[in-house]
Amino acid sequence: MSKAWIRAKLPEFVRDMFRTFCMACKSLEEQFTSFDREGAVTFTTLRDLVGQEMDKGLLWRMKDTAHHVFRNDPETSLTGQFLDWGLGYIFHETIKLKEDAYQALTYAPWFLALRGRDLPEDERVVVEELFHVLKQTEESMRREIDRIRFIMSQCRRLLPIYLARHRENALLARYMFSQNALVREVFGNDYELLLTSVYGEHPERMYILAAQSLRLGGWVAEASQAVQNAFAINATDRLVLQEKKILDNWSARMVP
Repeated sequence: MSKAWIRAKLPEFVRDMFRTFCMACKSLEEQFTSFDREGAVTFTTLRDLVGQEMDKGLLWRMKDTAHHVFRNDPETSLTGQFLDWGLGYIFHETIKLKEDAYQALTYAPWFLALRGRDLPEDERVVVEELFHVLKQTEESMRREIDRIRFIMSQCRRLLPIYLARHRENALLARYMFSQNALVREVFGNDYELLLTSVYGEHPERMYILAAQSLRLGGWVAEASQAVQNAFAINATDRLVLQEKKILDNWSARMVP
């Protein structure tokens, strides 16, 4: 991909970067919660999240998209550079977690079975020593999970700062509206900070941009819902009233 083409498509890449981050946070946190509760993660899920060169998983796409965004945006700040490193770090640390999960899945049952057998003394000693290494793998998984969680939390702090300069990105606004439940889940108590950082004192702006994008894409019902949300926040805003009028006229023309 040429730098010029990526810069021309930057709004799409920014939307995709934010989308993959939200999806990755949800999927990874489900695995981490499982580890907190049961001391195990699902190897196949981590394998699919990472993927491989010819079939990239969600985390691989997130890392690549971050590189496209932050290494081709001529105005990328230090915040963007931190995000580029952080999203890549999540990918690489999850690879390590996946490999440790494979060891736990494949070899832990075997060693447990060996420990229950009546083995010669020299073999029993080797089994105990190797089993100790396997237990260290479980400790490594905890450290890897803690590091990934920490980096995800820092990315949630940095993203609102970076996205403030993309407040006119209609594709980003459309995603935040259409997948609002996921965005709220991922950002939790920081969701309002996200909105305020990006849209300032005009949170209705997100809904208006989303409505415009949806309307132009032919999703009139969804656009109308976005406008209703904007109207509920600020019923006197000029842009809100303008978009509402456009959609009301559109709907009137569609009535037989």
